[in-house]
Amino acid sequence: MDPVATTTLLQGESTARRTSVFMKFLMAVTGALFVLFVLMHMYGNLKILWGTEAFDEYAEHLRTLLTPILPYSGFLWLFRAVLVLALLVHAYAAFTLWSRANGARPQRYAVKSAAKGAVRSKMMRWGGVALLAFIAFHLIQFTIVKVNFNGNFSAAQLHGSTGELVIASFQLWWVTLIYIIAMGALAMHLFHGVWSAAQTLGWTNSAGSRRLAYATAHVVAAVVALGFLVPPLAIFFRLVK
Repeated sequence: MDPVATTTLLQGESTARRTSVFMKFLMAVTGALFVLFVLMHMYGNLKILWGTEAFDEYAEHLRTLLTPILPYSGFLWLFRAVLVLALLVHAYAAFTLWSRANGARPQRYAVKSAAKGAVRSKMMRWGGVALLAFIAFHLIQFTIVKVNFNGNFSAAQLHGSTGELVIASFQLWWVTLIYIIAMGALAMHLFHGVWSAAQTLGWTNSAGSRRLAYATAHVVAAVVALGFLVPPLAIFFRLVK
């Protein structure tokens, strides 16, 4: 084989590996930001258990953070902008790795564990796509448009209260079901994401650190998913009205 061609091929493979490592690093860093956000968001959602007044008070407090240094809702919009930028970077890195994996030559001699890893990766990718669709639906319903799907609640009854809109929404079985499915996808995404981030950042170099990272991934996924599910289920079963 031509030595020049061989050198070029090796350089290309080296560059691809470096790019893949960087993409994984971007996913790890932006993923850490999302974990922080979902934990904060989960805590805020739990406020509905104390009634719509407590929930609305919490929502209003978010809009007044760092005022008068920032205008009303200024911090909230800055935080949203950072999240959107992080989401774009995370999605770009994910789809870059996805495209590269699909373009790679299939290995017929791959072991069973590698096949399982490929299945998990596909679940992670399509779970991420499902989460993107859910986030769009969620933002339209509760933030951008504030859509009330429950005909038993009039606009006058809701009187501009986000807490009342949350109550009205999760009294509908199909809205609650969508939320349950989305939280299942989120749990899988968080588990795989936390575990992969720990590997990418070099936190799994020993058996003990691997066990710790694996356990942490399980705990984060379970706490977030269950924490998010408590309010809608409590509302659906009329424990919160």
